[in-house]
Amino acid sequence: MTDWFGYLDLILQGAMVTVQLTVMGAVVALVMAFIAGLGRLSRFGAIRCWATAYIEFFRGTSGFVQLFFAYFVLPFAGLSLTPLQAGVLALGLNVGAYGAEVVRGAILSIGREQYEACTALNLGRWQGMRHVILPQALLVMLPAFGNYAIELLKATSIVSLISLADLTFQAQVVRSQTGSTLMPFTAILVIYFVLALIISWGVRSLERRMARGLDGVRV
Repeated sequence: MTDWFGYLDLILQGAMVTVQLTVMGAVVALVMAFIAGLGRLSRFGAIRCWATAYIEFFRGTSGFVQLFFAYFVLPFAGLSLTPLQAGVLALGLNVGAYGAEVVRGAILSIGREQYEACTALNLGRWQGMRHVILPQALLVMLPAFGNYAIELLKATSIVSLISLADLTFQAQVVRSQTGSTLMPFTAILVIYFVLALIISWGVRSLERRMARGLDGVRV
């Protein structure tokens, strides 16, 4: 029994790595989603082309290959990353490409009258975007962002392939040491599910809070 508690502690250590990877990856994804999503709406053709190229490349190539490229190929270009850094970069850029289309679609979904009201109030393009359009668009984005955050959480399991000691990696270690597959994989199944529930609860809570304050944003 003591041995099993030790193995469970090992899995919980992997859970902490998974949480760290998910949070850091989500930050990178969120930043890239807004940069590329707003870039797709830019008046400048070069920015639109860059944003489109980024989105299509990361949506059109395998996440596994992107991870391996970040960890195994970038060192040949003089950029050596730790497994955690490679995982954050690959997952963040990949999920950010999908999130960028959410940002673009949410902004385009805001009624034309809101833009006309910004003009009537003599708000500049970015003033109107910041104070009027984005607060409303964020409420539209949140459900999709929540889904992508959960997808990112589940996708963290691929970092075990580059020997990062996340949940899946630690479960494999326990399996190899004990010969049991039931305990380690049942444990990580439950942990992934609980983490996904926490993300869903957080997004729904944020959505309710934003919805309550939205009436004060519309003009």
